[in-house]
Amino acid sequence: MIGVITAVLCGVSLWAAAVQGRMSELSKAAVESCSDAVNLAVSLCGTMALWSGLMQIARRSGMIHLFSRSLQPVLRHIFKGCSPKAMEYITMNLSANMLGISNAATPMGIQAVKEMDRQNGKYTPRCIAMLTVLNTASIQLLPTTIGSLRAAHGAKSPLDISVPILFVSLVSAAAGCAVVYVLSLGRKNT
Repeated sequence: MIGVITAVLCGVSLWAAAVQGRMSELSKAAVESCSDAVNLAVSLCGTMALWSGLMQIARRSGMIHLFSRSLQPVLRHIFKGCSPKAMEYITMNLSANMLGISNAATPMGIQAVKEMDRQNGKYTPRCIAMLTVLNTASIQLLPTTIGSLRAAHGAKSPLDISVPILFVSLVSAAAGCAVVYVLSLGRKNT
């Protein structure tokens, strides 16, 4: 589907440029955009490598375990019935999201879902849905990826959007969790 949308957008762009006699400007913009995309990808790779490495260090040093223990009172209620291994992956996923490195969070989220699926408990579907909601809402205390993007584009204060991002992600996470909870109640009654 994305391929179709991309093809339509490219076709419309070519048509509009031809009709307006601006094909040379379109060609120039296409070449410059490719160069900008490569530069941005390289700068983001460095940021992602740094934060992914720091998450691995945190996991191996036991910091994630300490963080997990501090989140246990909340997570125990949200992810009722999950194994300790699944809880470790869930905590790592949420920690990576809180640090704004959602790309590093994705593999941990996948491992958490696989671990929950192995359990096949009565709470498994609700737990997987809850993890999906929290991962998608991505509560970010430090939006490093967006900060990196803003810095790459010349923002003087790239992390000045931290408070609005935190507020929006908390509201969306709360709304999503409420929906999962209500729907899981309806499922029990059927």
